[in-house]
Amino acid sequence: IPQPKLEAPTDRPIDHCFHLPIHIIMLNLQWIVCAMALAQAAAFAPMQAASKSPAGLQMTVKEADIKDVIKVGVIGMGRIGLVHLEAITKAPGVVPIIVSNPTISKAEAAAKQYNIPRFTADSMDVITDPEVDAVWICSPSSFHAEQIKACAANGKHVFCEKPLATDLSETVEAINACNEAGVKLMTGLQRRFDFNFCRVRQAIVDKEVGTPIQIKLCSRDPSPPPASYVKGGGGIFADMAVHDLDMSRFLAGSDPIDILAVGSLHFDKTIADYDGSEKYDTASCLVRYPDGLTAMIDVSRQSSFGYDQRAEVLGTEGMIQTDNVYPNTAKLFKPHYTGNADMPFDFFLSRYNEAYVTETIAFCDSLVNDTPVPCTGEDGLIALIMALAADKSAAENRWVSFQEIVKSVYCRTPTECELVANSDIFPDGFKPRADPSDLLLPDFDSQKKGAKMPSLKEMVGAWLK
Repeated sequence: IPQPKLEAPTDRPIDHCFHLPIHIIMLNLQWIVCAMALAQAAAFAPMQAASKSPAGLQMTVKEADIKDVIKVGVIGMGRIGLVHLEAITKAPGVVPIIVSNPTISKAEAAAKQYNIPRFTADSMDVITDPEVDAVWICSPSSFHAEQIKACAANGKHVFCEKPLATDLSETVEAINACNEAGVKLMTGLQRRFDFNFCRVRQAIVDKEVGTPIQIKLCSRDPSPPPASYVKGGGGIFADMAVHDLDMSRFLAGSDPIDILAVGSLHFDKTIADYDGSEKYDTASCLVRYPDGLTAMIDVSRQSSFGYDQRAEVLGTEGMIQTDNVYPNTAKLFKPHYTGNADMPFDFFLSRYNEAYVTETIAFCDSLVNDTPVPCTGEDGLIALIMALAADKSAAENRWVSFQEIVKSVYCRTPTECELVANSDIFPDGFKPRADPSDLLLPDFDSQKKGAKMPSLKEMVGAWLK
């Protein structure tokens, strides 16, 4: 796949939207979806962008280069797992051969529905299967880090739904386990693959609105989740606003500096005594970027009019904004009402179904054609850092630098990390890192860029200095 041409010199790579050569996959989608841009960027810079595709979902397959079909396994046969599994079954050059779920009847039903030869209740059966080349991790968040590390130990490429881990130090360990093993790792942040947000990013890259000045994002759910879901979920910033924080970075295309966040409770009073930001059902964030660019984000767990997901970017030469997605384009005209005949989609799988499918196809393309993954482990790490900074800001009622969060991680080795933020005595040899990339070993795609890579011993030695 040809790399996009950069129009002007810059101190970092710039992503750009372009169409992949056509290899149509019929997925019965209702809308135009995005093709992937695969340019690499530095830490805090978005890893991909995409634009609308006029011919439906596309994936390039270099038939002459495919020596063997890529065989994959999927862990977790819940709603998200089934969405990814269906997309995998329709991706050229990739075939699912095993699925797992603790409730084995779900794995069996999925295997029967999609004609998959093997199913199991044990995720390790998927990870250790000698025929499996790559694993999709769609299990509950608390299992992600352990399963990523196991995949790396068994030489499997990994797609993992966000978050990569529920703890910052574990996230670093999981990413480094993959980088050390030389396997691909993609983070599932599906909104980057939504055609609405892709179009906004394209407008920024193509300078259609001039230089961005303000970014506005809102994310409001139709109704609050059960209190049992909220408790232990990490709070409204890590559980919900993380998507919008990542989207602000994706649209801004530059390093965020700091954040100011506030939270409040308006709907579900049963969570009032929960810890930290778990007791909030509504929150707002202000993120500062270089050159005066700001991102304003508001999230709420309840919206009376359906799933409210919109974006707006004001630039020096114009503005671009997105609307909600509706099940149809029908309009109703009455004496006291003129507007959409139906409400916006009221469930995240309906709203983002195509985005989930598109990100799955993107990772399949990366596996088949050995191209860079469009949303890396580092992207997942930075999204978590932004969420943790927002949480800290709301708790302490002050601006919090993202570097402050990064500096709280201490690693004795790339895969042995801990948090020292609340420690009065720092470990021997502790040297704070300000840049997230300084916590990570070079990833699979970076290691292929032509330069001779140092040995693991050399990398660890330099990394610990």
